[in-house]
Amino acid sequence: MSGRLRQAGGTPGPPPRSREQASRVDTASPSSDSALWHPHRRAFTAGLILVITLVAFEAMGVGTALPTIVADFHASQWYSWPLTVFLSASAAGTVLGGRVADTRGPAVPLLVALPSFAAGLLLAALAPGMAVLLVARVVQGLSGGVLIVSLYVMIARVYPERHRPAAFGALSAAWVVPALVGPLIAGLLTEHASWRWVFGGLAPLVCLGAGLLVPTLRRFGERGAEPAEARPRLPWAAVGAAVSVVALTWSAQQASLLALGVAVVGLVVLVPSLLRLLPPGTLRARPGLPVMVLARGLLAGLFFTAQAFVPLSLTVVHGFSASAAGLPLTVGSLGWSVGALWQSRQRRLRGEQIVAAGFCLVGTGVFALLQALPSWGAPWLVFVGWFVAGMGMGISVATTAVVVLSLSPEAARGFNSSALQISDMLGQALLVGAGGVVVSALATADAPTRGVLPLDLGLLVATLPAAVVLLRAGRVERV
Repeated sequence: MSGRLRQAGGTPGPPPRSREQASRVDTASPSSDSALWHPHRRAFTAGLILVITLVAFEAMGVGTALPTIVADFHASQWYSWPLTVFLSASAAGTVLGGRVADTRGPAVPLLVALPSFAAGLLLAALAPGMAVLLVARVVQGLSGGVLIVSLYVMIARVYPERHRPAAFGALSAAWVVPALVGPLIAGLLTEHASWRWVFGGLAPLVCLGAGLLVPTLRRFGERGAEPAEARPRLPWAAVGAAVSVVALTWSAQQASLLALGVAVVGLVVLVPSLLRLLPPGTLRARPGLPVMVLARGLLAGLFFTAQAFVPLSLTVVHGFSASAAGLPLTVGSLGWSVGALWQSRQRRLRGEQIVAAGFCLVGTGVFALLQALPSWGAPWLVFVGWFVAGMGMGISVATTAVVVLSLSPEAARGFNSSALQISDMLGQALLVGAGGVVVSALATADAPTRGVLPLDLGLLVATLPAAVVLLRAGRVERV
């Protein structure tokens, strides 16, 4: 690592901080929130929240419109592919965007991705058939991945370090709101207007967000003074990860020997790709930055795997309606928002302590599921437990980003930010896929959810050692 870091304004900064200093999430200034809306940052903050909200809405709301889309195109056999290709392209875009942000500065990928995302939305809105829609979803996924990681790098440049927790808290809120209202809005548009408005209606707002961001890009988006590390095989690793995501997602939805073979091939391709896409030592939980990247993937995998089977269990076991069975997911999103707000204001705890607490809160939520989902359980516990689990995610996701940026030299912020996103995506894809295999293997005609409780028990057991590893990592100096 270079001996000195450049600050956002381009002047030499102090020496890089130790892991002990960098992992402390300190918002000692009481004006963290107001700092986001300082006159010099107001437009960027508004543009940041708007763009991330639009990306999140597109990722979450489109599922509501899919039944109507495939019916219009007479393409029921392609039902899951608009979601799958978006996720896969997002993985590739995250890696490539991080690389360009490190080598040429974050302004370049953002200025390409913003109009590309708008173009992908318009292409989807005008799509005459499923083939064109899938191309549009690839464009949206690539652009969305580039946008997110490049905005992470911009946050590190625009906001002083003590205000970054508040910035990432706002970023978390930008994901939570679409989770709460995105499916509802998409459903209303599909029912009363057309599914095409789910895509086309967002394009003008993307242009508005771009207009808010561009002035700040001119001031803070240039290439830094430190040369980025050469990573010649990174694009191939990104392609390998994207293909693996498609393979694993598809195979998790099938029950055949072919699907098993595809999953094995996907894993074989994925492992060497991960070694290039993640910081060295991530898979071994090396203290410092690597363990934070690993924690992000584990948290996402544990939380979303448990959540995936909550509506099914409430519907089959407790007789909930489809709408009522989805309410705990909304409650979890509210908990996520509360957790993100808390982490943006707390002043004392170290980063690994917050993330370890996040694992414990997610574990508490999973324990509540074990008491609520069986036929003898009290289903109301799901609502309490999943609010607590959502809080765990809210305090942890933003904190991992803050700590990783604090531990990153300027020339590696793009790579390390993309590693966080890749870890998050793959943690979900791998664990949700494995969870689906477990539930399917143990299901019977009379008890289709019989595998959910063993799965949740395994997830609960995994949270404790993860928290312990994080706390132990806090006692080791940065290498």
